[in-house]
Amino acid sequence: MSAGDRPRPDLQALGQTDSWDGVRAVVAGFGVSGFAAADNLTHLGASVTVLDENPVGKEEQAELLGVLGADVRLGPGRTAALPADLDHVDVVVTSPGWRPDSPLLVQARERGIPVWGEVELAWRLRHPDHDTPWLAVTGTNGKTTTVQMLDAILRAAGLRSVAAGNVGLPLVEAVMDPVPHDVLAVELSSFQLHYTDSMSAQSAAVLNVAEDHLDWYPSMTEYAADKGRVFERVQRACVYNVADPTTEQLVRDAEVVEGARAIGITLGMPQPGMLGLVEGLLVDRAFIEERSTSAAELCTVDDLPSPAPHVVFNALAAAALARAHGVSQQAVRDGLRGFSLDGHRIAVVAEQDGITWVDDSKATNPHAALSSLRAYDPVVWVAGGLAKGARFDDLVASVRDRLRGAVLLGRDADVVAEALSRHAPDVPVIRVGTDETGADDGHGPMGRVVEAAASLAQPGDTVLLAPGCASMDQFAHYGARGDAFAAAVRAHLGG
Repeated sequence: MSAGDRPRPDLQALGQTDSWDGVRAVVAGFGVSGFAAADNLTHLGASVTVLDENPVGKEEQAELLGVLGADVRLGPGRTAALPADLDHVDVVVTSPGWRPDSPLLVQARERGIPVWGEVELAWRLRHPDHDTPWLAVTGTNGKTTTVQMLDAILRAAGLRSVAAGNVGLPLVEAVMDPVPHDVLAVELSSFQLHYTDSMSAQSAAVLNVAEDHLDWYPSMTEYAADKGRVFERVQRACVYNVADPTTEQLVRDAEVVEGARAIGITLGMPQPGMLGLVEGLLVDRAFIEERSTSAAELCTVDDLPSPAPHVVFNALAAAALARAHGVSQQAVRDGLRGFSLDGHRIAVVAEQDGITWVDDSKATNPHAALSSLRAYDPVVWVAGGLAKGARFDDLVASVRDRLRGAVLLGRDADVVAEALSRHAPDVPVIRVGTDETGADDGHGPMGRVVEAAASLAQPGDTVLLAPGCASMDQFAHYGARGDAFAAAVRAHLGG
C-alpha cells in the first residue's frame, strides 16, 4: 500500500490510555510546549519528528528525546516545509507562536493534515477515568496574576491544583501526571487558543481585550475572536469584564453548555450575578442564594498584595472562577491573603527623598501600561521598546494629567513620543539612545534612563517603568529589563 493509499488513524478515538503506534506526528517548534508534546507523544507510541530553526540551548533535550525514539531536527531551514523523507504525516502539533501563514502549517492544511496546538493535544489526552476540570483565563493583560491567584485559592481550599498552560507547567504534562489533579488553573494566550478546537472548560474568563500582537493578527477582530474561543463549550460560568464591552459580546457569541451563566466583574458596586467592590470589600453577588438582595464578603482590598485597580480586578476574576467551582468564601480570603505578586509587576524598587521607584516591566503593551499608570499620580513614565504594532494615543490621552515627564528608550520610542506630542505636548520628554544593549550594572543605557528620570522627578512622584512595549530589542526578556532598571536605581541611590 502506498503512503497516499494508507488509511489515516482515527485521531478522535485516541487518548491517554490508547496506543498511538502507527501515528506519525510532526512537532513544530522545540520550546517548552514543543518538548512536552514530543516527549509525551513518544511515550504513547507515536513516531515523532521535531523541527526547530534554533538549536542553541536545546542540545540536551534533543539528545534525551533521541534516546527515547524521537527524530529531532534542529537548525536553519528545518521548518521551511514538512520533511520530504516522511512518507506520511498524520498530525502537526505547533508551538503557539507560529503564525497560521507559516509555510509548514499552510502546507499541512493543504494536505488535510490536522494542526493542533499543545492545548488541543492536552485536552485530547485527559484521562478518561478522572475528568479534571479546567478553569481557564485569557485576556490581553492580567492572565498570569489571575491564574496564580486562582491556584492559590484552590490550594487554600485543600484541592490539588496547579497553574498550567501559558504559565507554570505545560498542559500536556499536567494532564499526563500519574497522580490526577483535582482541578487545573489554566492560562491561555490568543496564540494557544487559535489552535484549540475541542476544549470545554468548566469555567472561563476573558479579562480584557486591548491592542496587542497586531504584528501577528491582521486586525483586532481576529485577535478578539481567538480570545473568545475560551468561552466555547463552557460548562458553568463565562466571566467577563463589565467595563470592557468586547468581553461581554464574546460571551454572547459563544456556544456554551446549556445552563452556563454569564458572570460580570466590576470595580464598582456589583449587580446581581456579578462580583465587585463595596466600600473596600471584594464581594460576591453571583454564587449565593440571596444574590438579589445581599452580597457575600470575600476579603478586603487590604488583604491583597497591592491596592492597584488591576490587581483588585484580577483578584475578583480569580475569585469568580473559584466560586464557580464551589470554593468557599474563606478559601478565597485565605488564598488571596497569602498571595504575592511575581517580580516585575508593580514592584517597589526603592523609596528615597520622597520619590518611589516602581518596576512594572511586565507591562508589555499599552493596555497594561495604562493600568499601571492609573495606580500612581504624579508619574515620571519610563516607556518604549518593541511596540508590536500597537498605538499609544488613547493611553496618553487618558493619563496626560498624571505625567510629570517621560523617559523613552528602545526601538519604537518614536511611537510613544509621537503620541505624547499629539496629546500631551507640555509633558517634558527625554530620549535615551537605543544603540546599546541593556545588560549593564546601572551605569550603561538603563543607568542613563534612571538619571534622566531622576532629573524630572520631584518629591511625592513615582518613577514608573511601565514600558507598554516588549523588551527584546535591547533585553533578553522583560525580567532582564526590570532587573537592569532595579540595578540602575540602586546604583543611582548609592545602594
